[in-house]
Amino acid sequence: MSAGPVAPEVTDTRAPVSFGEALKFWLKLGFISFGGPAGQIAIMHRELVEQKRWISERRFLHALNYCMLLPGPEAQQLATYIGWLMHRTWGGIVAGGLFVLPSLFILIGLSWVYVVFGDVDWVAGLFYGIKPAVAAIVLQAVWRIGSRTLKHPAKVPLLWAIAVGSFVAIAFFDVPFPWIVLSAAVLGALAARYAPAQVPAGGGHGKADKTWGPALIDDHTPTPQHARFRPSRLALIGAVGALLWLLPMGLLVAAQGWDGTLARMGWFFTKAALLTFGGAYAVLPYVYQGAVEHFQWLTGPQMIDGLALGETTPGPLIMVVAFVGFVGGWTRQVLGPDALFLGAALAAIVVTWFTFLPSFLFILAGGPLVESTHGNLRFTGPLTAITAAVVGVIASLALFFLAHIARDRPTPGWPVDWVSLAIAAAAAVALLRYKVGVIPVIAACALTGMVLRLAGVVPA
Repeated sequence: MSAGPVAPEVTDTRAPVSFGEALKFWLKLGFISFGGPAGQIAIMHRELVEQKRWISERRFLHALNYCMLLPGPEAQQLATYIGWLMHRTWGGIVAGGLFVLPSLFILIGLSWVYVVFGDVDWVAGLFYGIKPAVAAIVLQAVWRIGSRTLKHPAKVPLLWAIAVGSFVAIAFFDVPFPWIVLSAAVLGALAARYAPAQVPAGGGHGKADKTWGPALIDDHTPTPQHARFRPSRLALIGAVGALLWLLPMGLLVAAQGWDGTLARMGWFFTKAALLTFGGAYAVLPYVYQGAVEHFQWLTGPQMIDGLALGETTPGPLIMVVAFVGFVGGWTRQVLGPDALFLGAALAAIVVTWFTFLPSFLFILAGGPLVESTHGNLRFTGPLTAITAAVVGVIASLALFFLAHIARDRPTPGWPVDWVSLAIAAAAAVALLRYKVGVIPVIAACALTGMVLRLAGVVPA
């Protein structure tokens, strides 16, 4: 449906939100955005749609639908979109940047504690308990995404086949994640054309059916001048984006060469940023394949610990890449043995830059196209098929985590660690059956692990 004519401006009786007032909200959001994308989007909906009335629900969902189609963290992109719509380019940069920066600084601090004090008994106990909690959280992600996408197996056998095939491909044949995404997209596109019933739009976000009074950006508020599509602006955004990628990459290559750790991180996480369809859990197997198996910047157990830290900090879960960068920069001593922390912090910043740069560009470049039409975003066939593949990929990640915690510290007299598996089972029941929040579950499991370690139940 078209947004309608945009020439006449409608006078709003509400005073516009100042840039300073918006900045305060985006800064606050950066520190309270716990709960993964669902929780973060719920927070923005409550604050921006229901309470502040800065944007109507229909316009909010319209922006969200676009962000759901993009690779990258949809909650961060949604903040960027609304910030851009309200206060032009700098509004988008501030909103998206403040969504990430608090998490980056917190993770740098926690990563330092991890690499320096990780062998201390009580700290090791905390992580012993957190690891099975992470496995349970990934299982919850499989259930959450799968239940939304893989409905009625008799009616949509193609989606089930894609999910199972993706699981087998990555778990047993080590097929690279990009090939899985590409194959699923092709199958989805073909199905959308020849068998559309096989790729129904899954559990997305329904139309607005509530009202909280007039909003500053309401359903029929004309698109502001800066948000209208102009080819010259699109070309400018593309050129600036290319420079923002080329300049830091050129500096890294000039300083350490193309084979240097920082340049390799920049290139690898640029690719990862373009593959995060379905959220952070979907790209984690790809990050694991590259960071752990190929480049060996960190170990498998460290990757699980990093995911645990990412779950307990605000911001998008994909911020786990900052932990990967920090540990990789520390172990590779990217600035030499006398500057371990500075090198590791620089690596975390480099990784974060190259991971999130595409997200900003997608919004600033594509936003005007989206604002030119309200609602009729297509490509649901390939997206639905990719989401089905993501279910299989995340299931393989859950299998990997469970296998790791089972083999990590076998219980005396047993070939596996039954204690860790029992903690994982209890966490899964709490999450799936009793709907306990992620943070309380992680806290309870961490405390359990620490007590068991200090009591000598868990061997060092």
